[in-house]
Amino acid sequence: MTFAEFLEQVGGMGRFQIIHTALLTIPILLMAGHNLLQNFTAAIPGHHCQLGIGPNGTWDPNITQTLGAEELLRIAIPLDKNRQPEKCLRFVTAQWQLLEPNHTASNRSKGDTEPCTDGWAYDRSVYTSTIVSEWDLVCDLRKLREMAQSIYMAGVLVGALGLGGLSDRFGRKALLIWSFLQLAVMGTCTAFSPNFISYCIFRFLTGMALSGFGLSIACLIVEWIPTQFRTITIAITGFAYTLGQILLAGLAYGIPDWRWLQLAISLPFFLFLLYSWWFAESARWLVLAGKADTAVKVLQRVAQVNGKQEAGAEITTQVLMYNMEKELATVKSSYTVSDLVRTPAIRRIFCCLSVVWFSTSFAYYGLAMDLQKFGVSIYLIQVIFGAVDFPAKVIVTISMSYIGRRVSLAAFLIFAGLVIIANSFVPTELQTVRTSLAVIGKGFLSAAFNCVFLFTTELYPTPIRQTGLGFGSTMARVGGIVAPLAKMTEEYFAFLPPVMYGAAPILSGIAACFLPETLNVPLPDTIEEVEERWVPGLVLVPGIGVGGVPSNGKRLYPRTPPKAPSLQHSSVGPLTPLEGQPQSLP
Repeated sequence: MTFAEFLEQVGGMGRFQIIHTALLTIPILLMAGHNLLQNFTAAIPGHHCQLGIGPNGTWDPNITQTLGAEELLRIAIPLDKNRQPEKCLRFVTAQWQLLEPNHTASNRSKGDTEPCTDGWAYDRSVYTSTIVSEWDLVCDLRKLREMAQSIYMAGVLVGALGLGGLSDRFGRKALLIWSFLQLAVMGTCTAFSPNFISYCIFRFLTGMALSGFGLSIACLIVEWIPTQFRTITIAITGFAYTLGQILLAGLAYGIPDWRWLQLAISLPFFLFLLYSWWFAESARWLVLAGKADTAVKVLQRVAQVNGKQEAGAEITTQVLMYNMEKELATVKSSYTVSDLVRTPAIRRIFCCLSVVWFSTSFAYYGLAMDLQKFGVSIYLIQVIFGAVDFPAKVIVTISMSYIGRRVSLAAFLIFAGLVIIANSFVPTELQTVRTSLAVIGKGFLSAAFNCVFLFTTELYPTPIRQTGLGFGSTMARVGGIVAPLAKMTEEYFAFLPPVMYGAAPILSGIAACFLPETLNVPLPDTIEEVEERWVPGLVLVPGIGVGGVPSNGKRLYPRTPPKAPSLQHSSVGPLTPLEGQPQSLP
């Protein structure tokens, strides 16, 4: 029996799988909140230099004014090149002549100016408080706002790179519990940050935890779901993330203070931590980690929840070990990132998926920056971003179920690239057309993200599944970091950013064509199983490791064995096969 058959024996897609998946999916609702949170907590409200007229017409913010706000701004703030009030400069002295009827806005910019030495006044009609208004991250300090988001993304990157391997070593459930605790504590600490430096540190640690629980949830869901239900299950988790984007818009609208908003999406993780002890560790991982007794107990518990107690009682350690003997014979004591490139099939999968993860994220975040030009409120934009994902993920779910993962992934990536490039040729005055194409392109990329997430978990075997998924997530974070840098090239060549954002998914779509199809294929449990399944003309022979290295594993040989040397003229007479030796290769 394979492990998939053991899973069917204890109930298949039963009550346990439904409850388990539902409880794992709820935290994903707030995953989008943390990723996109800084759109609101670091929003830049309207602002201008702090003003107040002191002796001799100089500025003193502590003196109460008798002038109205409009008149005060008129005599205090010059105009920028777009004829809008400057945000970072003020007149050295009050320009009283600008209040005279014969003076117009065209000559308001005359007069000596100086920086905002007394701080800034902020428009608090939309955001009562943000990190920008609290720590004055405007004008010369405006880059610190982007730095805060980059530091958060760096935390997600470090978490994806490091925590995936820890999950393969210590278990999915253990890392999930730790990630919930770290995210709850660090997210709460972020809300009470006394200064910008501590804010960045706590956000970095929050990003690490977010990667940890995201990767663990993915593996725990996939490794407990029967083959035929994997696609729809991953689609449901994708819809949860999409719904989380819309939920964030509602929370941000109702909670305009950044500290309370930060708390609102962090405190629920203490609740998730409380019920996370109910989760079942991956039985696949337990078997391959040498914990067969624990795996049997977990399988029997699942059988009991699914109403299959008798079937579960038939599973013993001896039965499990006997049926998983092939998988256990090929398991090493530990696995590292080097196992992603050691063997030919895994190496090809690793290279192709790395390109796909990077390019999808690169184009996604590059396109998201253009979508900021909608000209409506940020809350409505957030809802639109989320709503677009629903039809995209419905279509990709149907496509993956009937056409396959490889064709779906390649098609969505290539279509996304073509739409992005085509959008660069649309005249700027056709704003509706440009916006529609941008939304369509974003939908294609969202669908590609959903597809590559499932595809990655199905292609990698159990011992390195978390490591492979973690490295894919790492490449996605690198793509998200590089995307703004590509945007900067438009200062030199306006056509270059959309060409890069469009070419990347097209190239990755071509790379996806070299991946093997996994539709209705059981999850692989060992590296050797992947090699046997996806490398044409190769079979496994017991006794020698992959690549010819002696081990407890297997060696790859040509499927058609080489001819034995002729014994027709041998003087030793006919040879008889040794007892117990294989007569031929399978």
